Amino acid sequence: MVRQHTFHNGLKLVVRRMDGLLSVSMGILVGAGAADESAREDGISHYIEHMQFKGTPTRSAREISDAFDNIGAQVNAFTGKDMTCYYSKATASHAEEAFGLLADLFLHASFPEEEAVREKEVICEEISMNEDTPEDLCLDVLSRAVYGETGYGRNILGPAENVRSFTKAAVDEYKARLYRPENIVVSFAGAVSFEKAKELTEKYFGGMEGGRFRPQDKPVLSLRRSLFKNKPIEQVHLALAYPGISRTDKRVEALQIMNTVIGSGMSSRLFQEVREKLALAYSVYSYPSFYRECGHLTIYAGVNPRNAQKAYEAVCGVLSRALKEGITQAEFFRAREQIRSSGIFSQESTSSQMLWYGRNLLHDDRIDSFEAQQARYDAVTLDDVMQVLSETFGGEKRGAAIVGDVQAPLAL
Repeated sequence: MVRQHTFHNGLKLVVRRMDGLLSVSMGILVGAGAADESAREDGISHYIEHMQFKGTPTRSAREISDAFDNIGAQVNAFTGKDMTCYYSKATASHAEEAFGLLADLFLHASFPEEEAVREKEVICEEISMNEDTPEDLCLDVLSRAVYGETGYGRNILGPAENVRSFTKAAVDEYKARLYRPENIVVSFAGAVSFEKAKELTEKYFGGMEGGRFRPQDKPVLSLRRSLFKNKPIEQVHLALAYPGISRTDKRVEALQIMNTVIGSGMSSRLFQEVREKLALAYSVYSYPSFYRECGHLTIYAGVNPRNAQKAYEAVCGVLSRALKEGITQAEFFRAREQIRSSGIFSQESTSSQMLWYGRNLLHDDRIDSFEAQQARYDAVTLDDVMQVLSETFGGEKRGAAIVGDVQAPLAL
């Protein structure tokens, strides 16, 4: 059973009770991410996510960690392009304590200066690690090729010089704008009742002042660029971006089925052609990105430099044949079953359910039930899939990126 509630200050709660389980996942989701940042704020969403764990007026960073460990609970957070999520998982008997700790670090983070100095260096090491992870770096370059230097083109980590410059005043200004109750969803999934979750949320978040959040549209550029970054590494990493759709588009399910046929999983066309048949890559895949205002579909491959052109041509060949010959009924049914099974598997994970329903409510202000989602997949036809295939790959590529020991971008 899934229930939701909106508090007097605008904060929303969603609870998925899962009978027969012994644990609870709980999350605090904020509609704030890299795409919301200005140039001087680039990287601040991620910086704040780190610093929220570094102490409150009543607990040091070490005491926060010890408190979660003492009750055997897990705690973590992540930052995305349009959301930041703080979450914990605990046994049902310690769920109330875990949520109290999570609420404390979220609501009362004190950002001590000595911790800020250390954590900035930790994040700069994370930035260096990202620079040494060419697959991730390639996808970051691709985002810039598609969306430019603003909005969804921003790197989540930001530049090191920005991170080192962030002040408490800059953090307060950003949080005052986006860490507002109307822009927050609290989500529970697992062995917890709606009444208990509501009581806990009211206890800790009821005092937040509402009425001060002003949603802003994210800047969206739709560029057609090819970018490269030279790195003296063994492989060449290449990625292509094609036009996609927003997450509220009625064709989302059809596009997901189409993507599964093209590049998701071992039976996909890209995997079978580029890896299994031609042996040009170990890793090759595709995936869609859905945002409120826009979206795109990414194709990625990591290859030997001498095979880069062959791999690129092989990818384009897969897409050309799909456009020309179409998708078979067998591929369609197989892809749809893969997605339906994945949805069923997620029903057994409290973490997946917490995030699924929390994200629904945060982004779309609605609860999308499992049954409704499955019904939408059942309603998709092969003609629907062929239509989004044509719309996605029938025109020009939106962008391209290549990272490796290269001296020029891919020719679009």
